[in-house]
Amino acid sequence: MRRAVEINSISGLCIAKLDVLDGLEEIKVCVGYRYKGQELKVFPTNSEVLAMSDPIYEVLPGWSESTAKINDYAKLPQAAKDYLDYLAKVIGAPIDIVSTGPERSSAIVLRDLL
Repeated sequence: MRRAVEINSISGLCIAKLDVLDGLEEIKVCVGYRYKGQELKVFPTNSEVLAMSDPIYEVLPGWSESTAKINDYAKLPQAAKDYLDYLAKVIGAPIDIVSTGPERSSAIVLRDLL
């Protein structure tokens, strides 16, 4: 995602399906790759290098509460908010919308795009 933000000049993200993470004890986020003992911060675009690379994960706490159909950021579990804050920081772009279900009413708009 960091690379996509950089290449495409992405100014904001929409995180969909936050609710599918409900109930996970921990959430692994890939933050880099290890190739022949060297840490790569950028996704390896060479398929041979990628095949020989191991992902480097940071592990975040999950949450047991349901986020399904929540449409108010303040009502999200603290661990979910921490996860979203972490993603924005690591990816390098703000999160504009969070979706917690398939209905439009399940979208949390954090930054008005218009």
